Formats: sequence, structure tokens, C-alpha cells
Amino acid sequence: MRVIAGAAKGRKLRAPGEGTRPMMDRVREALFSSLGPVVEGADVLDLFAGSGSIGIEALSRGAARVVFVERARGAVRVLRANLGDVGLGGEVVPADAAAYLASTPDTFDLVFVDPPYALPLPSVEEILGLVAARLRPGGVVVVHRRAGTGTPRAAGLAPAAVRTYGDTEITRFETEEDR
Repeated sequence: MRVIAGAAKGRKLRAPGEGTRPMMDRVREALFSSLGPVVEGADVLDLFAGSGSIGIEALSRGAARVVFVERARGAVRVLRANLGDVGLGGEVVPADAAAYLASTPDTFDLVFVDPPYALPLPSVEEILGLVAARLRPGGVVVVHRRAGTGTPRAAGLAPAAVRTYGDTEITRFETEEDR
């Protein structure tokens, strides 16, 4: 696993052990190509951050700030090591995604939601409902799930694009006002 583009291009990233499934390089590359200029200067939230590969890619491509939320201790250790290796900053919050969203006053331009594949659709939709309240006008949400498990829905968010890469599905949401 490596950083695809930007300031940290080519830097190798560590992956946590069992229980995590980092986004494949080719999927991450396609995702960021589709986001284009949305990333530059954005305040980004990376939920279920795991290794941090998605948020680190955003930092490498010019995001102003990335908050990484991950509750698994082993993944948090790997995430902190990866951030130290690339030297681009980033804030690590060792917490449950729903608890963080319910307690933070922060708002974001871009939110990545990459839950475990086993997380049921209603739970993903609950997270998206909380994300919608933390999203700035014009904001974008990207959800990474197993293909064929259903497109999550949440008030205030409208699906703008769905892409499938093998067993992976990436859904891009925009605020309903922006549709």
C-alpha cells in the first residue's frame, strides 16, 4: 500500500492486522481522480480510518486538515506510525465514529466513511445521519462498502455517483441542497 499522488507520492504505508481492509491502491486512485479539486484546501474527516490511507492521500493532495477517527488500538498505533512516516500532520481521535460525531462541534468539507464490511446497513445509515449534521454546505461524503449490500440513505444527503470495483462499492453523496 502506498500514497498515490501529491506531496507524499510513493511513500509506503503500513496496514493494521486482522479486522481491517485497507482500500486498494487502484480504488483509491480512481476515487481521488473523481474528487478532483474537492480535496485541495478541504477540512476532511476520515471515519473508521484504519491505516489512514484515505486521509493520508487527502493530506498528500492538499487537504488543509484531516481528522482520523479509529477505535481499534492496533489500528490507531499503525495510523500514528503512518502519519509520522509521511510527516503531513493530521489529528488522530481514538474513538467510536458515532460517539465522535455526536460530540464534536467541528464541520467538514469532505467525509470518508469506510466501516467494516460486516457493519449492517442500518448502522451505516445511522452514521451517515450523524455525518450529515457535520457536513458544510457543498460538502461531499464518500462511503466505501462491499458491493451488493445496498446503498445507504440518510436525510440531507443525496447519492451522486456509485462505482463498483470488484467486490468494493464507492458511493459519493452530496448535500441535498447542492443537487
